[in-house]
Amino acid sequence: MVSQKLFIHQLLIRPTAEELANFGEPDFTMLCAPGFKCDPEVDGVHSEAAILLDYEAHKIVIVGSQYAGEIKKSVFSTMNYVMPKFKNVLPMHCSANMDPETGDSAVFFGLSGTGKTTLSADPNRKLIGDDEHGWDEHGIFNFEGGCYAKCIGLKEKSEPEIYHAIRFGALLENVIMDPDTREIDYEDGRLTENTRAGYPVDFIPSAAIPGVGGIPKVVIFLTADAFGVLPPISRLDRSAAMYHFVTGFTSKLAGTERGITEPVPTFSTLFGEPFMPMDPLIYADMLGERIDKYNTKVYLVNTGWSGGSYGVGKRMNLKYTRAMVTAALNGSLEDVEYKFDEVFHLNVPQSCPDVPSELLNPRDTWADKDAYDETANRLAGMFEKNFAEKYPNMPEAIVNAGPKPIKK
Repeated sequence: MVSQKLFIHQLLIRPTAEELANFGEPDFTMLCAPGFKCDPEVDGVHSEAAILLDYEAHKIVIVGSQYAGEIKKSVFSTMNYVMPKFKNVLPMHCSANMDPETGDSAVFFGLSGTGKTTLSADPNRKLIGDDEHGWDEHGIFNFEGGCYAKCIGLKEKSEPEIYHAIRFGALLENVIMDPDTREIDYEDGRLTENTRAGYPVDFIPSAAIPGVGGIPKVVIFLTADAFGVLPPISRLDRSAAMYHFVTGFTSKLAGTERGITEPVPTFSTLFGEPFMPMDPLIYADMLGERIDKYNTKVYLVNTGWSGGSYGVGKRMNLKYTRAMVTAALNGSLEDVEYKFDEVFHLNVPQSCPDVPSELLNPRDTWADKDAYDETANRLAGMFEKNFAEKYPNMPEAIVNAGPKPIKK
């Protein structure tokens, strides 16, 4: 229980003594009892653990789970109902940063293992937040006051902001520590490769305090495609943005899932399916309206494999991914030549500063072109099948913006 208290204290916004004195009555009350084990027959649940949200009674109960992340996600699930329904705020499972001079912000959507935390912790920009934000008519704001970063394979050279944020006050999960030297081995994944660090956002030197920013100039959807067929970066129009927002695609990776030896697609609605209680079209429409109103640019960035699927190709070099993200943020990709991908219905830039041009078209990186075509069509078919089954009532313009296998 002590670790859970520390976790949520670091992960949520910490009010001042004055704010607490004038807080008034709470909107929601949460009860967390990790030591209590449910009896499924008596309590009408499916296991010894239960996470219960009652939006009418304004109560949250978490029992039988020692995983502190349930607290964070219960708060997020509550915000995802309250904010659109009563505040006209689009809640987003995303990280966010901003230009320190202009205040223009960027948001990064992505499931675990796609690089959301890593790419938003940019020393040249101010970090607004790591995971959960709202977007209203004034801009974006952080729902939280902390970060929850993956740290398997963490190295000071490649991710200095996160590496140095792990200090006194941070909470580490599933990591292996030498009992004599008390040094952490970030390479050791014997418990699980899904090792984590929770720390206050102001442990990042470039953090924006308070966590607010201007209207997003750029939205980036991150995916780690282990099939190795999606372009490393592509531009999305309004309908395509709504399609990929609703779809929330990535591949299960060894870093987050045990026993994964070949590509397995994951489609998580709105990049946070378990935490979005309302119809997906409600959230998608809110995003589409904001793209139109503010002329926000949207890109799909693949941080996954290039030159072949998992086991054959290689993971995209972080240096190049950072360069592509930087080009999207500073407008360098707005005036370059684009090529339309007939399978994935994506507009692919043919040049990008500091990125080899041969990496931009994934088919060119495969030695076996026929194998690429077969794999691309197979993944496109998975997209099509998932969308048809989960979202049968989506507008036709959104449906048509998604991938379609080419029939031979």
